[in-house]
Amino acid sequence: MKLLYLDCSMGAAGDMLAAALLELSSDREAFLKRFRMVGIPGIEVEAKPSNRCGILGTHVSMLVHGQSEGEETTCANGTDEGHTHDYGSHKENMHDSYSHEGHPHDSYSHEGHTHVSTSGDAPLPTHAHHSHRTLSDIESMVEGFHLADAVKSDICAVYRLLAEAEATVHGTDICDIHFHEVGTLDAIADITMVCMLLSEIAPEKIVASPVHVGGGTVQCAHGRLPVPAPATAQLLKGIPIYGGKILSELCTPTGAALLRYFVNEFAAMPVMLVEQIGTGMGTKDFETANVLRAFLGEAEEKSETIFALSCNVDDMTAEELAFAMERLYAAGARDVYTTSIGMKKNRPGILLTALCMEEQKKAILKAFFLHTTTLGVRETVHARYVMKQTLLERQTSLGAVRQKVSTGFGVLRSKLEYEDLAKIARETGMSIADVRETLLKELSEKGRNAL
Repeated sequence: MKLLYLDCSMGAAGDMLAAALLELSSDREAFLKRFRMVGIPGIEVEAKPSNRCGILGTHVSMLVHGQSEGEETTCANGTDEGHTHDYGSHKENMHDSYSHEGHPHDSYSHEGHTHVSTSGDAPLPTHAHHSHRTLSDIESMVEGFHLADAVKSDICAVYRLLAEAEATVHGTDICDIHFHEVGTLDAIADITMVCMLLSEIAPEKIVASPVHVGGGTVQCAHGRLPVPAPATAQLLKGIPIYGGKILSELCTPTGAALLRYFVNEFAAMPVMLVEQIGTGMGTKDFETANVLRAFLGEAEEKSETIFALSCNVDDMTAEELAFAMERLYAAGARDVYTTSIGMKKNRPGILLTALCMEEQKKAILKAFFLHTTTLGVRETVHARYVMKQTLLERQTSLGAVRQKVSTGFGVLRSKLEYEDLAKIARETGMSIADVRETLLKELSEKGRNAL
C-alpha cells in the first residue's frame, strides 16, 4: 500500500506542507511550471533550498503582486509571534479574517497591508485598504482555475473547512464570513499547491503524527489570543494535539484544515518501507529544527489479530451442533465451522471452531460451555490480513441492490449481495443466476465498474 506519513512534531502550515510534498515530486520544475499556469491572480511562487539546524530542505513562499514576506519579529515578552492572523470578518465589519500562511512565525507586507507581530499593547498598523472575499467568491475563483475538477473540489472543500471554523468562532453563518483578500490569495495558493501535489503523488493512505501546536499567544487584529488560535483549535477538534516549551504558533489554520481534510489517521509512524523523504522548512529558528517531513513509501496492508476457539465433541446430535453454532454466531463469532475428526477409542467426532475478536472471547467461551458438551476450549491466535470492504447501494431496473467492493494487495473485486439477489429472484420468478447476469450487464453499461 502506498503510504504517506506526515511528521507534524513542529506543527503544520500550508507552505511547509507544500514544500515537503514538492520534494516528493518526480519533476519539481515541471510541477512549478504547471502551478504557475493555474491562474491564481497575482500569485508567483518561489521554492528555494533552506537549511535549519544543519538539515537541508525546501522553503516555499508565495509572492503577491511581486511582494515577498518581510522580516521575522520576536515579541518583547519572549513569545515568538511571527505570522499575525487578521481574523475573519463577517458582515458586522469585524475585520478579523485570517491572513493565512507564510509559515506561522513570519511577518509580511503585501499590497500595502502590513502584518507584523507586536509586543505589549502596541496597535497593529492600519491596512491601506480592506478588500474581502466570501466563500462563494473563492469558489467562483477556483472554478476558473486550469485544474482537474477533482482538484478544484479538494481546494473548495478545504477552504470550506476554514470558513466553517471561522463561522463557529464568530458565532455567525458561513455565508457571512468574509476573508481578507491578501490572506485569501496566500492561503488559496498554498492550498492549491498541496491539493495538486497530493493528486499527483496519489497515496492510498495518509497518516500524520499528533500535531504540535506550540504555545504562548499570537497578536491579531483585535488583540492577543492564546495558541492555538480559536479557528485552529476548532479545526483540530478530535485530532491529537499537544503543546510544549516553544512559545510560538506552530500550527496555522490553513495547516490544520489541510490535515483535517486529507489525513486518514493520526498515529505514530507505522511500519513502512520509506522510498522518499520531503522536508518543508519554516522560516524561524528554534532549538528543534523547524521542519515538516513527509515520508512516502510502502506499508503492509491492513492486518489484525483474530482468535480461534475450538473444542472436540463426539456425543452431540446434529441438531444440537446446529443450535450451538447458531448461539456462537449470536455471541459475536466472525465465523463458525466444523471439521470431521477421529477421536479416542476410534470414535468419529467433530472439531467445532469459532473465530472472534478479543472483545468477544468471554461471550464466545460462555456459549461453548453452555451449548456444547465439551469440558475444555482451546485458543490459538492468528494474524489475519484483510482487504478493505465497501458496501455500495446500486439503483437498478429490478430495484436496489447492494454491491460489496473489496480492495487491497493490488486486487480489486466486487460482488452483488446474495440476499438482495434472492429477494429480487423471489419477486420476479427469475433464477438467481439470471438476476445476477442481468444486473451485472446493466451496471456495466452504466460504467459502474461492476464485476
